[in-house]
Amino acid sequence: MFKVFKKWWKYLTAKFSKKFDDKADPAVQLEQALRESQDQHRRLKEQAANVIANQKQSEMRLNAKMAELEKLNANARQALIMAADAAKAGDTAKSNQYNSAAETIANQLIQVEKDVEGLKAMVLDATQAADQAKAAVEQNGRLLQQKLAEKQKLLSQLEQAKMQEQMNSAMAQLQETVGDDVPTMNEVQQKIEARYAKAKAASELQDASVESSILEIEQATANVEAQSRLSELRAELGLDGAAAPAVEQPKPAEG
Repeated sequence: MFKVFKKWWKYLTAKFSKKFDDKADPAVQLEQALRESQDQHRRLKEQAANVIANQKQSEMRLNAKMAELEKLNANARQALIMAADAAKAGDTAKSNQYNSAAETIANQLIQVEKDVEGLKAMVLDATQAADQAKAAVEQNGRLLQQKLAEKQKLLSQLEQAKMQEQMNSAMAQLQETVGDDVPTMNEVQQKIEARYAKAKAASELQDASVESSILEIEQATANVEAQSRLSELRAELGLDGAAAPAVEQPKPAEG
């Protein structure tokens, strides 16, 4: 039962995440991503600063121990010299006292030498860690600069995408019906083309009728001229008494 609930929970989470990503403004998401990168770089610098500070503190402790070691070495030498001088002077008590002090200093010297060796190893590790932290900060800084440089490019592409989407929407509106009482551009174009074609056809028919009438008139005129010429020829031949065929008058052209 728990596994089923877990699967449903993951499914619903993915579904709502997708809906959110679909509706989210890419410019805002880009700003969020850059802000997160900047915060990450700031946290990395703080961590690197702590590592470098630890390395500096280790160096300071090492330097202090080195100074203490040098001082103990000098005191031990001085104690031995004073013990030898006291022995030469026959002052056994003083000689023993200085030798005892030199022995105490020698014990301190051994402990400080151990501390110095430990601090040297610590400083070496801290220095390596500090170098790695510096390199990480430098690398992340370069990546951040690249992201900042890409920001303007992405924003420019986003504006171009928005402009293209607006153009696509405008072109789609020219092809789609915007309302029941508003025709599309295609419908208007088809209507205009139909009226133009009809008017053009009527004009061609009218031109054909006029041409037909003119042709009929020309043919009638030619017949009259032919009959007149035949009458002249009959007169010349003395055939006036012959019955001449009647000349048909041209019928008026039908409208």
